Amino acid sequence: MILAGDLRPGIKVEVDGVPFVVTDFQWVKPGKGGAFMRTKLRNLRTGAIIERTFRTEEKLPTADLEEKRVQFLYQSGEEYHFMDTETYEQFFLSEDQLGEARKYLTEEMVVTIVSHRETLALLPNRS
Repeated sequence: MILAGDLRPGIKVEVDGVPFVVTDFQWVKPGKGGAFMRTKLRNLRTGAIIERTFRTEEKLPTADLEEKRVQFLYQSGEEYHFMDTETYEQFFLSEDQLGEARKYLTEEMVVTIVSHRETLALLPNRS
């Protein structure tokens, strides 16, 4: 758990069971009432950015994410085949799982797959 007052860009949190990364924040102290954090959060599953406001004393769960470096091998129909760079285990993901990220894949490209509770969340750091 993390206090909303401690949120900073790059911190990954869960909001309503969905993993988000903080992209921007603003600490606001109105003349009347308690302080609050105005944040911009990027959904790690869809890439959509939302704005949320939290009281500074509000606690948020940190997102339980697993990162894995994989190499994109090839596409076969609607399946995109990858290989884990550590174990050399091969697996595939569907077009639906990859979403818009599939447009940027090239053969032998190494990417980081981030999963949240066994479901694909994002393919960040295209390198």
